[in-house]
Amino acid sequence: MDDLDAPIPTLRQLELFLSLASADSIAAAGARLGMTASATSHALRALEDTLGAAVVDRNAPSVALTHAGQQILPHVRDVFASLRLIQTTASASAGLKTGLLRLGSFGASSSLKLLPPLLEAFKVRYPGVDVFVTEKADAEICQDLAERRIEIGVVTLPRPEFDTQVLAVDELVAVLPQSHPLAKLSVVSVKQLGEYPLVLTHAGSQGLVARMFSRAGVRPRVTHDLTQLLSILEFVARNHGVSVIASLALPDRHPGVVYRSISPQSSRRVGLACLNERRLSPAAHAFWTLVRKGSVRQSNR
Repeated sequence: MDDLDAPIPTLRQLELFLSLASADSIAAAGARLGMTASATSHALRALEDTLGAAVVDRNAPSVALTHAGQQILPHVRDVFASLRLIQTTASASAGLKTGLLRLGSFGASSSLKLLPPLLEAFKVRYPGVDVFVTEKADAEICQDLAERRIEIGVVTLPRPEFDTQVLAVDELVAVLPQSHPLAKLSVVSVKQLGEYPLVLTHAGSQGLVARMFSRAGVRPRVTHDLTQLLSILEFVARNHGVSVIASLALPDRHPGVVYRSISPQSSRRVGLACLNERRLSPAAHAFWTLVRKGSVRQSNR
């Protein structure tokens, strides 16, 4: 059979393969794409039949690529990068009057404070471009970038595997009940916070909070572990404990709570990330350039 007549994998099969490379199970990889377990299994078998080699080690305790799978992974990623270049070339002549910008946001810090002014400025300049934003955990945003589900993500830095640019430095602050003894202070120490029940955030800044206490040699007494910011604020307002939150995630004010600086200070850098800034679609390149040249920068509170 001539090479041109040989069967080739479909884009859907290759998309599933990319998902498999970072999934916990075959079913989970398909579910990300909206595929049923049966459809996932069928697509994987069809891909392997077409390639003439197994790409997943079914004897492994979790999803593991075979040697063949590992060898083809970078080429599959290149396929989707090339598709982006095709889109870039085809739409460049339109002068960016239309297009789609796909962004990822890791949570309240970026969704509430960083992205809105940037997107407003972008919309004024490129009103015909549609913007799609997905909000997920930091690690999932990075995964979506690697799998080409989004082109640009707001993530915590550093991320050496991506091209990045810094948006803001985000400081951890203490969140206290308004009537709390520490509320009388302008700055509270990590050791002082360790003396009270802690309402821990289970969101993006959890690791940073844990490292802050660890560096100070303090083992906090965690009484609640919450994901939603409003839940944390309400628990603190009702005197269920104190909390530590990244400043950019917080509203300017919330009834019943006050914010105080922490000593020693702990902070993180937040920025934009993409796989390769030279291979972005026209819409994504325009957004990346807008931020780099005249972006609205945020500083810590």
